[in-house]
Amino acid sequence: MKKPRAAGGSRPRKQTSSREEKKKRALNSSQASPSPPGAGQARRQEEVALQASVSPYHQFGDTAEVTAFRESLLSWYDLKKRDLPWRRRAEGEADLDRRAYAVWVSEVMLQQTQVATVINYYTRWMQKWPTLQDLASASLEEVNQLWAGLGYYSRGRRLQEGAQKVVEELGGQVPRTAETLQRLLPGVGRYTAGAVASIAFGQVTGVVDGNVVRVLCRVRGIGADPSNTFVSQQLWSLAQQLVDPARPGDFNQAAMELGAMVCTPQHPQCSQCPVQSLCRARRRVEREQLPASQSLPGSPDVEECAPGTGQCQLCAPPTAPWDQSLGVANFPRKASRKRPREECSAICVLEQRRAPGGARVLLVQRPSSGLLAGLWEFPSVSVDPSGRHQHKALLQELQNWAGPLPATHLHHLGQVVHTFSHIRLTYQVYGLALEGRAPVTGTAPGARWLTREEFHTAAVSTAMKKVFRVYEGQQAGTCKRPKRSQVSTPSRRKKPSPGQQVLDRFFRPQVPTDAPTPNSAAQ
Repeated sequence: MKKPRAAGGSRPRKQTSSREEKKKRALNSSQASPSPPGAGQARRQEEVALQASVSPYHQFGDTAEVTAFRESLLSWYDLKKRDLPWRRRAEGEADLDRRAYAVWVSEVMLQQTQVATVINYYTRWMQKWPTLQDLASASLEEVNQLWAGLGYYSRGRRLQEGAQKVVEELGGQVPRTAETLQRLLPGVGRYTAGAVASIAFGQVTGVVDGNVVRVLCRVRGIGADPSNTFVSQQLWSLAQQLVDPARPGDFNQAAMELGAMVCTPQHPQCSQCPVQSLCRARRRVEREQLPASQSLPGSPDVEECAPGTGQCQLCAPPTAPWDQSLGVANFPRKASRKRPREECSAICVLEQRRAPGGARVLLVQRPSSGLLAGLWEFPSVSVDPSGRHQHKALLQELQNWAGPLPATHLHHLGQVVHTFSHIRLTYQVYGLALEGRAPVTGTAPGARWLTREEFHTAAVSTAMKKVFRVYEGQQAGTCKRPKRSQVSTPSRRKKPSPGQQVLDRFFRPQVPTDAPTPNSAAQ
């Protein structure tokens, strides 16, 4: 494990509004890297060809159909929407910047995280930092501490960086459009920008997240991989076409709510869907369930997209045939996921049991960039999965932080497997308890000793809490069942039979009355 580096980095430069400078930069850019002759025209021709290959089957060509979709979805949302803290806060906030901040925090937290998990984090966050100014003045340590356990930790850091930019460079005013939000604020992508702009400021702009992707793919029968660039562009176009101009924020939330509550990945509740009459996937299911005798032989099916041509870029490929058991869950097509990289680490809970103020464990801080940046963890080293030399390497790492340590006290306790977004990390967990020695008073920079209570509220990842539970479990087992596997205590020893007692007395060695007992010898 590398030693932590000092946090640093220059702040982003302020945006310039000079048209002349922009023109100069554009001119210099075009002169520095000229495009090959005809490259732009070729790209445009390719885009036109792709667009022409999209069948009307996957689009909303009828204005009445769009209006029906909007009205049905919003009516359902008004009746069925969940009561969530960020919605209450946004609806009741008159100040636009406070409203935008409330929406921004919720949208960042909800990325890749379930609503039930986010609610408590969001409530505690807004209690601690109710305004952008409060968050901007907080320390990164505080932000990491509150975010601990929510995962994808860079989100919290980028959220604070964005707040600092609004306060220090934008006069405390959050950008009012999706375009400026995405361009000016770090960590704000297309989806988050659209959500904040539509919900907080009423901009008529659509959004596409995982829930919306699922809804749109099923409603328009899009079977191609939604992660494909062209398919993604079509989904954004559909979202923009559908968004209600009178209630853009409510419409976007309604589309996401539909995907989360009704049009779910595995078990969609089609009978409760407000737009089921417009759903291509549902019609496909009904058609597939018809007996063959009810089909007209030789006539093309009006519900099929470009039958037999195989040219549509939004249809499922021939390699992904219809699965009758899945029903509407055939849409969207599941993208092939890259398997996470396998890594192995040896990690140790080093505890001073007689430290002043109670037992303490050693934590060290991770580097300020990369995986789990700035969080605290137990000392660890990357090791070969075979486990060779990991004991020696880990002991050396511990001594780098805490000085000389007894090698014989370092014991392997078990393992913890934790999967991050792109890494499957196996921790080989060790424990080392310092008994009967003077407390370690000095530590290297980037390390600190914490009590168990302080550990549970520190900026540590979920993986570290798993590691600590292994250590605590071993300690609890040691306290409750001391040496059960080695020596049974007299109170728990099964009473021998009379015959066994006779044999025991016969073979028991005769101990002189003046021989020291184990206890007296120790004294």
